Amino acid sequence: MTIINVIIPAYNEADSIAKVIKDIPDIVDDIIVINNNSTDQTEVNAKHAGATVLTETNKGYGYACLKGMQYIENKIEKPNIIVFLDGDYSDYPEELTKLVQPIIENNIDFVIGSRVKNLREPGSMTGPQIFGNWLATNLMTLFFSAKYTDLGPFRAIKYDKLLNLNMIDKTYGWTIEMQLKALKHKLSYTEIPVNYRNRIGVSKVSGTIKGSIFAGIKILGWIFKYSIKK
Repeated sequence: MTIINVIIPAYNEADSIAKVIKDIPDIVDDIIVINNNSTDQTEVNAKHAGATVLTETNKGYGYACLKGMQYIENKIEKPNIIVFLDGDYSDYPEELTKLVQPIIENNIDFVIGSRVKNLREPGSMTGPQIFGNWLATNLMTLFFSAKYTDLGPFRAIKYDKLLNLNMIDKTYGWTIEMQLKALKHKLSYTEIPVNYRNRIGVSKVSGTIKGSIFAGIKILGWIFKYSIKK
């Protein structure tokens, strides 16, 4: 039996979080929302929508994801697959079935939802986001012969493989760390094209100059760190 848990970091996503939870397929056994120091009704709305809600007061995407993993580690019945999904409703949660299919049917270790241009709603990704994804994935191709096209946050991974990655990034570098460590650990991986729409609310990363700069520094830092280790 395949057990699937979903981890959703959420900071001030009161207007979107219930929509995200509602659209997650029934094949998921536990939806875990990490309320990352929100000042709105994110926690209440997530609970009312039926999710398990945790609180992480240290602000940061990685902090929230690590909190979710800590909770799962203490479960008696561990999942086979972990899916990471944002709480802003930019992804289509119902496409989760497409992401886990290569793991369940083909024994792939790691699947990334790739936000390909023809499936993106106009304006759903900013210019800096598009350029940042292009630069990061091309640098990973150059340094590591990777075949990534995106750093998309909608992703699925075998739970045991995720544990082996020993994830540590607390903030913006979580996604790139996972992809680099997947290469280092020689995980099998693939990408699945996914739809992407304009998020509800303002992005905490790409929606601010500060967020974009710090995310860019984090991403490039991880890449160059691993290129030196080669």
